[in-house]
Amino acid sequence: MRWKRGHRSRNVEDRRHQSAGGGAGAASLIQLLFLVGRSRYGLVAIVVFFLFMWFTGVDPLSLLGGGGMSSPGNTAARDASEEELVEFVNWLIDDVQDTWREVLAGTDTPYRDATLVLFRDSVRSACGFAQAASGPFYCPGDHKTYIDLGFYDELRRGFGAPGDFAQAYVIAHEIGHHVQTILGIEPQVRRLQSERPADANALSVLMELQADCFAGVWGHYANARGVLEAGDLEEGLTAAAAIGDDRIQRNAGRTVNPEAFTHGSSAQRVEWLRRGFDAGSPAVCDTFSAAR
Repeated sequence: MRWKRGHRSRNVEDRRHQSAGGGAGAASLIQLLFLVGRSRYGLVAIVVFFLFMWFTGVDPLSLLGGGGMSSPGNTAARDASEEELVEFVNWLIDDVQDTWREVLAGTDTPYRDATLVLFRDSVRSACGFAQAASGPFYCPGDHKTYIDLGFYDELRRGFGAPGDFAQAYVIAHEIGHHVQTILGIEPQVRRLQSERPADANALSVLMELQADCFAGVWGHYANARGVLEAGDLEEGLTAAAAIGDDRIQRNAGRTVNPEAFTHGSSAQRVEWLRRGFDAGSPAVCDTFSAAR
């Protein structure tokens, strides 16, 4: 891909050096406050403690090491290894969102920017606490996409899907979920899942495949602008196939069970990414009508 190095986006929030304040830290804090509270001046001490935290803006859990922060040496080494990726995603998030601003211009639902949050190991969002192992995700509650850049190492080594367009596809897919939120699709699907729990997985698959298609729409425009190079589309299609539910189930040594799918099979994910890429229009991404 041909992308602009050194770009910094106002829509990137870097939390890689922040503690998420995990459960162990919370438990330690509760235990500490309990012990202090039983002392002679316990209540006064607790009040003073929280007033100090409030005025200074310090996270109480960070004082207890709840986030399991890395040593300075390890952090510095990882920062250096990730620097090009950080520049890439800064450029990418703006390119993807500028594309959707163009696509939705003049419609009844103009595009509104999402924020890309970079984190390490774990993170808190409006959708709750998440571990890096759960992979990149979009939270409609705060309109933010979250990614631990270490996921790209797993994508390359564990899933056999290297390349910058494979990396771009991942974030473009998550921004596809943001587009669904803007268009009102996401809340409709969540309501249907609540009303029809037996169809929850099937509805999730349709929403994920539509996000794949939306990622393809961005790819279409990027290709038209000369951003893509030979082999880039194939990188994205390889990534889509690698993270299909059937492939993941097989790799885990399980029997393929379509009823347990939440994102779609490899073939489905490739098909919908390709549809969006070929057409360059969200109109072709109605996975819900296609299913009917």
